[in-house]
Amino acid sequence: RGNRLALRGNHHHRCPGPEPGALTRGKKKKSHTRARPGAAPPATAAPDADAREGSVRASTRDARRESPGTRTNANMIRFLLLQNKQGHTRLSKWWIPPTSEDEKIRIEGEVHRLVVARDRKYTNFIEFNNFKLVYRKYAGLFFTVAVDMHENELSALEGIHLFVTLLDEYFSNVCELDIVFNFNKVYSILDEFILAGEIHETSLREIVTRMRDVEKLE
Repeated sequence: RGNRLALRGNHHHRCPGPEPGALTRGKKKKSHTRARPGAAPPATAAPDADAREGSVRASTRDARRESPGTRTNANMIRFLLLQNKQGHTRLSKWWIPPTSEDEKIRIEGEVHRLVVARDRKYTNFIEFNNFKLVYRKYAGLFFTVAVDMHENELSALEGIHLFVTLLDEYFSNVCELDIVFNFNKVYSILDEFILAGEIHETSLREIVTRMRDVEKLE
């Protein structure tokens, strides 16, 4: 069945842990106001969980809006590549595609040469053109994502590990052959995980449950 993907991955450089809440949405703190003696309590009801989640998502979207004159595709994942040591691309997902198919093949080749030949004493982050490459190696596979220059590298690195953990959870100890022969399911899992270049769902159980439900309909 091929080599299993070790979930720890092979780091070229020890990095501090991800920032708290890098991949999960934070919750707003409740503000408490001291009522005056004898005053009636306020009539407003506490918002439920769905309302709080909606407000957090709205605030996140507002915070990510670009100022006039800046690019609208900043702060997002541009593409994700899964390549083996021989240079074969097992998974390729582009949220900001290049201008031509030849350009896409050229970028995939350059990315492979960079990550494979990179010495272990360097970090897992590489500046490439006008964006950054963040990669992580599992067994003989290299998972690489391209993000904006100002994006959090540790968040992208943790996102890669979360995606590999998701594949391992779905395929029960995933290997390269699982990805090759079930590429359609892998793309479906990726679409559940990343939407429009941004991490959309971080709950492994939720994504696996959705995929199992789809299987029942097939």
